[in-house]
Amino acid sequence: MKKRYRIKDNQEFQHVFRYGKSFANRQLVLYYIEKPGQMHFRIGLSVGKKIGNAVMRNQIKRYLRQAFLELENDVRSNYDMIIIARNPTKRMNFHEVKKSLIHLLGKKQLLIKK
Repeated sequence: MKKRYRIKDNQEFQHVFRYGKSFANRQLVLYYIEKPGQMHFRIGLSVGKKIGNAVMRNQIKRYLRQAFLELENDVRSNYDMIIIARNPTKRMNFHEVKKSLIHLLGKKQLLIKK
């Protein structure tokens, strides 16, 4: 995932939390805010310490980054999104994480329909 697609700054995270909307399923929580005029979407990932050790948390973040990379052309470009992983994600493989992410983005019309 390219750096221009990431949200890293704490102030940007807080802005999305404070002013954005949220939606969740059993595995993931999505916070999103529209940014008119933005050329591409940006994502921030959060996996808490309750999920597992550092290896497990990094694996979940890799799965989420790869899922966004594969969905890059289908995600609406003018949004900032933060994805928070919940406890069930530690027992999921990549395809299950991607399916859960597609479900979440599809419910809030953040995916471009083809």
